[in-house]
Amino acid sequence: MSTEDRPPAPRSLAEALRARGDASLGALLRSRPDLITPVPTDLTQLATRAGTRASVVRALERLDRFALQTAEALAVAADPAPYDELLGLMAGDDADPAVAAALPHALDGLREQALVWGGDDRLRLVRTARELLAPSPQHPSPTGLGPTVQEATAGMSPGRIQEIVTAAGLASTHDSVSAVTALAGLFTDRARMAALLADAPADSLDVLERLVWGPPYGQVTADPAPRLRWLLDRGLLLPTAPGTVVLPREVALHLRRGLAHRAPEPVPPVVEAAAAHRPQVVDSTAAGQAHTALATVEELLKDWDEGGPAVLRAGGLSVRDLKRTAVALDVSEPVAAFWVELAYAAGLIASDGEADERYAATPAYDEWLELPAAERWSRLVTAWLAATRTAGLVGGRDAKDRTLSALGPGLDRSAAPEVRHRVLALLAGLPEGAAPAAGSVLARLRWERPLRGDRREDDLRSRLAEWALSEAELLGVTGRGALSAQGRALLGAPAAPVKGPEAEPSGPGDKLPVHHHHRPAPLVSLSPAEQAVAAAAAARLLAPLLPEPLDHVLLQADLTAVAPGPLQRPLADMLGVLADVESKGGATVYRFTPGSVRRALDAGQAASDLHAFLAAHSRTPVPQPLAYLIDDVARRHGHLRVGAASAYVRCDDDAVLSEILADKRAAGLGLRRLASTVLAAQADPAGLLEGLRAMGFAPAAESAEGDVLITRALAHRTPPRTAPEPVPDGPPVPDDTLLAAALRAIRAGDLASTTPRKPGTAPVVNGELPRTGTAETLATMQAAVLTGEALWIGYVNAEGAASQRVVAPIRVEGGFVTAYDHTADEVRTYPLHRITGVAELADDAG
Repeated sequence: MSTEDRPPAPRSLAEALRARGDASLGALLRSRPDLITPVPTDLTQLATRAGTRASVVRALERLDRFALQTAEALAVAADPAPYDELLGLMAGDDADPAVAAALPHALDGLREQALVWGGDDRLRLVRTARELLAPSPQHPSPTGLGPTVQEATAGMSPGRIQEIVTAAGLASTHDSVSAVTALAGLFTDRARMAALLADAPADSLDVLERLVWGPPYGQVTADPAPRLRWLLDRGLLLPTAPGTVVLPREVALHLRRGLAHRAPEPVPPVVEAAAAHRPQVVDSTAAGQAHTALATVEELLKDWDEGGPAVLRAGGLSVRDLKRTAVALDVSEPVAAFWVELAYAAGLIASDGEADERYAATPAYDEWLELPAAERWSRLVTAWLAATRTAGLVGGRDAKDRTLSALGPGLDRSAAPEVRHRVLALLAGLPEGAAPAAGSVLARLRWERPLRGDRREDDLRSRLAEWALSEAELLGVTGRGALSAQGRALLGAPAAPVKGPEAEPSGPGDKLPVHHHHRPAPLVSLSPAEQAVAAAAAARLLAPLLPEPLDHVLLQADLTAVAPGPLQRPLADMLGVLADVESKGGATVYRFTPGSVRRALDAGQAASDLHAFLAAHSRTPVPQPLAYLIDDVARRHGHLRVGAASAYVRCDDDAVLSEILADKRAAGLGLRRLASTVLAAQADPAGLLEGLRAMGFAPAAESAEGDVLITRALAHRTPPRTAPEPVPDGPPVPDDTLLAAALRAIRAGDLASTTPRKPGTAPVVNGELPRTGTAETLATMQAAVLTGEALWIGYVNAEGAASQRVVAPIRVEGGFVTAYDHTADEVRTYPLHRITGVAELADDAG
């Protein structure tokens, strides 16, 4: 292309954006969705918004390490900088081929993000980004470089500058500007700088070596040592303040052989496979853990079935209640916090909203229980993937030094879903059955988002990744550290990239040879509909791997029952009432006690019902000791009757009543004999029942008619509650419909603001049309109807939002103008009183 045919170089970011196609602009708006919240009126406003500090900081935070290093190098390069200068800063004098190969891609990414604009001959970093990344005494650059010679000598006297020039072996000049230019030219000339430093004392070179990679500032006394004086005299160190000197940027770059960074990182760290297992082993292990996850959540909700722990005044669970829950689930407190938060994120538990506010299961829990096991699992992991609440923070401190409690405020971290997806995506890039080295996963994440990690004392992103790995194992998304088949399906991931002998070693702990240096493509975040399809696919893969619920147990002679696997729900529920769980694991052991049998009788079961139930569901004969236990407890159950007197006790055996009266433990019940078979009490019926049971009796409550009352624990449920909404990490990524509408509006608004106007019209101020009176507006509109010309108008809608539009008036009547709106690409009607200004376009305006 000849020079005449080449399009003119853009003079601003707005012009650079104006030259982009819709695909390129759409990519910008997808990567920086804050730019269309709200939709800008034209490309000039879009460019202005892209240069605001908040937006630039957010964009920089989402750069990978090499792209960020490229931006940092541009911040210390000339403005504008040619591509060759940038390449020299990134690849050094040795021209690292890996850096040279990766730099064009990194630069394209910065251009796409609108952080860099201009051609390769005039690369410009957005001003706000340059201010953030350029070195200064208050904010040192990550490059470790200091100010240029020109910047460091800005306040220096002309005489001192001439002394430095002369000591450096240069001819004196008539002005400071040319002297500084000559000094900078010396420092950037590799051959002359090498000759100058060849004469330097060894201890002076040691000083330079300590400052070369930063920080570039040092302290000196009023009478510097000879090794420092030699450097100061030749400008190799320049004073910036009393007692402070700095290594000029040009000197540091010479000593670094041109490198802006000590270690450019053009290639992301490889996620290494630490161990490999057969995929079938991984899937079955993950399925077993998924089954345990479902059982744990059910046990948690069963424990809270009649009303869980109280809600703290500030919200959340108390430390004591979390410990009690951990004991009930037989897990550690951090793991208990995870299960509690997961049930909350899935909408299975919530606060009941009562005056004495407590946590309890929601109606959604009952619906969840009715689903097949695989679907219940997919509901849990889908909620986990999207949740911003972070259970790993429980027990830590917030910004006000308050303890963070489970289910309490302050646990949302908007980066958590992205980190979980990214961690699983990295696992999906490994061969099937490969478990990653956790350190390599963390190193990869730090490369992908360096600012978020390096600028915080506690690297939250790394901690989120560690929690994601452990939580994925708890949920059965991974097995033995490797991503399971159902985990891949949950992500919508393709099949694993490597299959072969190296993916199926002879032993489960064999090391994988690390030769897969490909960069797995990041998974695109799924829409809600796509996520539902992926969750259903994951459930289908998991379902055959889950154990089938059993309809039987094995009764033992020692008053125990062994469930060799998961039980069908009616059997498990009934057995949970009739016996106490003694141990859990692959097989659950239940123990029958007088208290547990009495609990079943209180729930309305007769002794004959219990015998029939056990006979029907045991693969072994009902042991005689268990039958005797049931008959003995049933014989005594209901022998005493309690009613309202305020309460009374009646029994056909007066000797039993005499025994109660003689017992010292009955003193607090206020008992007295009314008849040979009746005792009256001052306690209420419920208190009397508890008191007699504590004394070892088995009383039963009765109605006013003398019938036994069956007491049955009622499940406590909250009113219908929705699951907590994740806290978004900034504006959502626009969908295709919104993106197309935004691009159309921006293009049309830009047409309105850039279309030439007829000579003689009032000038545009700050991109806005000058205001015109009602009469002038009406006359201009009526004339345009006759001539068919297009007009540029300023318009304020009913919400008060101002915009500029190019319209072709069709009809003016009744205070309204009907026109074809080029901005919206449709015919619209506008009230004349809302049109703030109007201007005629030039005849050749296209």
